[in-house]
Amino acid sequence: MLAIAPGCELDVQRGPDWLLVRVRNLDTTDPDALPLAERIRGLLQQHFIHRLVLELDEAPEFDQSLVEQLLLLHQWIEKHEGMMRVCGLSPENRRILHASRLDQQLPPYEDCQEALLGFPHARKSHY
Repeated sequence: MLAIAPGCELDVQRGPDWLLVRVRNLDTTDPDALPLAERIRGLLQQHFIHRLVLELDEAPEFDQSLVEQLLLLHQWIEKHEGMMRVCGLSPENRRILHASRLDQQLPPYEDCQEALLGFPHARKSHY
């Protein structure tokens, strides 16, 4: 399912026990766009699930706003006893995640498959 709204496209797939969301064409400057965390929370609620793999291979370079959105989403999912994993980050976004100390809460995985399986070797640092 492709969810298109002002500010981004979300390619959504439902897997067993997980919601897989690939973020495309994200524009964090669009004043008409809902914050990313709110959009994805809505999808999780719609699918009655609290386990998320967020694919960010097409995401722009993280800015403070996007890092805050990831943190808010992670906190909401944890509050609902779920799990959030991120994958596909560019080397620069990995560095930003590390610098913001969010990589301890959201270890970056190489791809969706590794995130789903939670391979320990997928969490190697690439800084």
